[in-house]
Order: sequence, then C-alpha cells, then structure tokens
Amino acid sequence: MTSGVPGIVVAGPRSGSGKTTVTLGLLRAFTRAGVRVAGLKCGPDYIDPAFHARACGRPSLNLDAWAMPPGALAGLAAEAAQGCDLVICEGLMGLFDGVPGLPGRAGSTADVAAALGWPVLLVHDVSGQAQSAAAQIAGCAVFDPRISLGGIILNRVGSARHHALVAAGLARTGLDVLAALPKAPELSLPERHLGLVQAEETADLDRRLDAMADFVSAHLSLDVVRALAKPSAAIGADPLGSPIPPPGQRIALARDAAFSFVYPHVLDGWRRAGAAILPFSPLADEPPPEEADCCWLPGGYPELHGGRIAAASQFLGGLRAFATRRPVHGECGGYMVLGESLVDAAGTAHPMAGLLSVRTSFAKRKLHLGYRDAETLQPSSLGPSGTRLKGHEFHYASIVDLGGDLPLARVQTAYDESPTLAGSRRGPVSGTFFHALVATQQLA
Repeated sequence: MTSGVPGIVVAGPRSGSGKTTVTLGLLRAFTRAGVRVAGLKCGPDYIDPAFHARACGRPSLNLDAWAMPPGALAGLAAEAAQGCDLVICEGLMGLFDGVPGLPGRAGSTADVAAALGWPVLLVHDVSGQAQSAAAQIAGCAVFDPRISLGGIILNRVGSARHHALVAAGLARTGLDVLAALPKAPELSLPERHLGLVQAEETADLDRRLDAMADFVSAHLSLDVVRALAKPSAAIGADPLGSPIPPPGQRIALARDAAFSFVYPHVLDGWRRAGAAILPFSPLADEPPPEEADCCWLPGGYPELHGGRIAAASQFLGGLRAFATRRPVHGECGGYMVLGESLVDAAGTAHPMAGLLSVRTSFAKRKLHLGYRDAETLQPSSLGPSGTRLKGHEFHYASIVDLGGDLPLARVQTAYDESPTLAGSRRGPVSGTFFHALVATQQLA
C-alpha cells in the first residue's frame, strides 16, 4: 500500500516553538479553502490528534518511529491520506529528540520524516535572539542528511527591526524563509498537567481554530506550503492491521472527559478485525453495556473527577457485575479506577471499583514518562501470557500500595535499564500504567 498524496512535516528545534499553532492553522485554513487535508502526529500524544480532527474534520493518527517499523509508518500515512489532497504531520518535541535506538527507530520526528520522505517545515521561535537564529536553523539543516528542510517559519517576531536582524543572519544560509509570524499570545490554547486541555473541553474551540487559520494564512502562502509537500517516498508500506488484537468482538469502551486517551489507530485496527466498539460514560453513571463481551477503561483524567466517579453507583456496580463473568482492562487512568482508591490533588481519598488491590495518589505529583517494552506474565485482555508490546507511560500519579495481585507484565525502558514488574491482574481484571501502542509479534 503506497500513497501518492503529498505530505509535509511541521517541526521545531524544541518544544514550544509554535508547531501546534502552525499545524492547526494550516489544517483549518486548507479546509476552509476546499483542500481535503488530513493531520498526523509524531509520537504517542493523545491530545493533539483530537485538535487536528476538529480543525479539518478528518481523523488524525499517531506515527511512532520507536514502536512502529518504517513499513507500518508508511501504511498508516497511506491510510490517513485516503481521499485527501494533502497530509500535514505535526512533530513532537524537538526535530531530532528521541531515545536510544536502532537507526530510524529512536522515536524522533526526524525518523518519521525520513521514513516517509516528506520535507520538514521548521518553525523556529526567534524570541530572545536575532542573527544567532541562523546558526541554529543551519545546524538543523545539516545535522541529519536523511531529511530536507522545505522551508523556515520564523515565529514570535518582535518587530520589523527584529525581523531584519534575523533575516540578515539567514541570508548567509541560503535557506528559504516562508513566513515571519508576530507574537500572538491570544492564540495560545489552555493547558493542564498532561498538556493541552482536551479538544472537547476547550471553550469556543472552532472560533480559536478559525483565528489560528486567519493568523497563519495572513503571513504564510498556502499555495507555497502545498507546493513544498511531496508524495511519500517510502518503499514497502504495509497496513498495520490490528496493532493490538481486539480483546473481544463487542468492546465496551469508557468514553468521556475522564476516559479519553485511546489511540485512533488501535480503534481502527479493532474495527478492521471485526470488533464493534460500544461507548459508555462513567461520568454519566452508565454501566458497561450488557451486550459487550469485554470492557476497556482507557486513560484520561480520573484524578480530576474522583468524587463523581466514586458517586457513580450504577457505573461501579455495573462494572463489578460485568467483571464477574467477562474481562476488564484499564490503562493508566483506567487502571487507577479499577483499584481500591484514588487520592486526588487535595488529598481526598475516593473509593474506586476495588477490582484490583492497587491504591494510587495524585496528591504528590511525580512525573512518570517514557517508552515501555513489555512482556505479559499473565493472560489478559492484552493477549496470552508472553505477549510482547511496545507502549508509553505519561502520568503524574503514583502507586501508594500495589496490594497482592499478580503482576501483569515485565517492562523495560528504552535506556537498557533492568526490567521491572508492572501492572496488576486478578482473575479476568487487569490494568497497567502503560498505554499499549502495538503488539510487536504482529509486526515481525
């Protein structure tokens, strides 16, 4: 499977350069101009793809160069491009930032751009510098010969004089500057501890996206950006199929503001395998649908809704009854809700489902972040014992008491650290703090 639809990667030298504003502005501006455009996101980010989808009206998928081999990246890119005229892929962190890994498998934006052969549109924040910006941008242009910079967007330019000084330095590099964006703090999106406030919770989001589109298109030619994009040069693109085997044929999926972190490519894979997704809302006190044969509680923000979840008697009672006969799995926030209790930021302990013995707390925040290479030790909704998975962990909650349940998996980080035990399993109920991206046996 290959795609002749042109694509481009929007990246920055570091986090906070402005690539999200540029990406969302381009997606909405192209959509308003009648161009069928789709978004993609480098890395395991859950939140940005939902903004992409809102901006252009099409699903946005994650491309992760650490978890997915190049053929799978190309297959997902081709899937996203179906019925489109253009694909815009937003990078993660800095352009070359990743983890130790095999060539092309470090999880960086550059790895994705190289795998697909798409040019990079580099967004550089020039606040606090002038001619020195040229040295950093020139370094990005030559650091990795696998990629090419299609053009430069200067962001947060302070004045005409500031622009002139930056341009004077860049004139020595021969690189094309496509736009100079002035400072626009009013375009910033609200944030919380795991990144942006979710798209469905962001007030007046369509007005905000239209404002980004107006801003970007006022300073940057859409025709120039479209002309820079190139069809994927990937060879041997493979459809990802079902990246994680569906845990059942009728999957009850918790879906609301507390349970929202589900990878679109995982859901698509389940559907391709013939599974039906049956959403329900714990915050609305809905139990898992009775006709489901398994239940999946994804991550999200249960720590912000501990009181409501604890008071949701129909949800908790229905979940407990469901688990007496059918499997239940929780990822990250879902794992916390399956446990005995959850302590919120104020220090209040809320009783949870009690289907696992783990107790968690958000009162004292500690960042847990990074890739996880996992092998299951027990059969569960993730697969039989011995299932190999690549996943990601990003949360601030901590385990206060793991309890006496069986460990679910043995996990290792990307830094060759000693393996550790992770997750819990009791009967048909299982949970982990890591989110599974792919089951690696299927990608061999």
